[in-house]
Amino acid sequence: MSKTIQIGIVGYGNLGRGVELAIKQNPDMELVAIFTRRQPDQLTSANGSAKFEHISTVEQYKGKIDVMILCGGSATDLPEQTPAIASMFNTVDSYDTHAKIPEFYDKVNEAAVKGNNLSVISTGWDPGLFSLNRLLAESILPEGKDFTFWGKGVSQGHSDAVRRVPGVKAGVQYTVPVEEVIESIRSGETPELTTRDKHLRECFIVPEEGADLEAIKEAIVTMPNYFADYNTNVHFITEEELKAEHQGMPHGGFVIRSGVTGKGTKQIMEFSLKLESNPEFTASVLVAYARAAYRLSSEGQNGAKTVLDIPLSYLSPKSGADLRRELL
Repeated sequence: MSKTIQIGIVGYGNLGRGVELAIKQNPDMELVAIFTRRQPDQLTSANGSAKFEHISTVEQYKGKIDVMILCGGSATDLPEQTPAIASMFNTVDSYDTHAKIPEFYDKVNEAAVKGNNLSVISTGWDPGLFSLNRLLAESILPEGKDFTFWGKGVSQGHSDAVRRVPGVKAGVQYTVPVEEVIESIRSGETPELTTRDKHLRECFIVPEEGADLEAIKEAIVTMPNYFADYNTNVHFITEEELKAEHQGMPHGGFVIRSGVTGKGTKQIMEFSLKLESNPEFTASVLVAYARAAYRLSSEGQNGAKTVLDIPLSYLSPKSGADLRRELL
């Protein structure tokens, strides 16, 4: 591609900052503006030079931005933002509420088709890269079973949940896969696993002065939808320890398929990630799919797409000839 792809960012939290940094690593892209609900003049960009605009001005950029990368949350932001912006721009988002992806797809597809735009939904690593690997493994090993593990990593939602417990001043929660289970699958076993079997939850809590530690622990380990179905450990630490040892945002995980070919020959396929920064890595995936969105739109395609619909070659700035020579 000879044209520099003009990019807009909607939302400027950890993911938005990661996208800004990732664009700098892609010479075929240029950041036009960052759109925010906050006061633009109160924000400073990660690279020190980005232009900030209030979200209310977004329509003024029609024709000036090739792809909008949406960096809001899946709970409340993206269900409303993506269809609205997809009616005006090509978009990429990281909507990750797995159970609601089909209805989200339909809503975005309708808006994007009406606007003659292309929207890539639910990119990142799960959904996203893990989805691709589940599809690949299932197609190659039809007689088999998938296992997905997340961690060790910081869960933003679960960390927020523990911080809301009475008596908790600060805290963080790590999702940790059970290594013994992973190794059994790598050996060719296909066990029936419960939620509790696959993952452990580790909570590091800074209590308020004089708080009832046993009450805090009980509130956490019995919390429905978050911890009640898991083996959960609660560790009480100081504020200094939290700042020194738990300020990063690591994450990762595994997709493993254990299957058989022929007359019962055991075969294992595995894909794994080990990330020092979850938001920066997710941002890099979004940026690659922004390139794909631009290419698909340039070909005249519109509507919603997922990672399962897009050729991997569309993620690369290299030509088909270069990819065949260098990577095939």
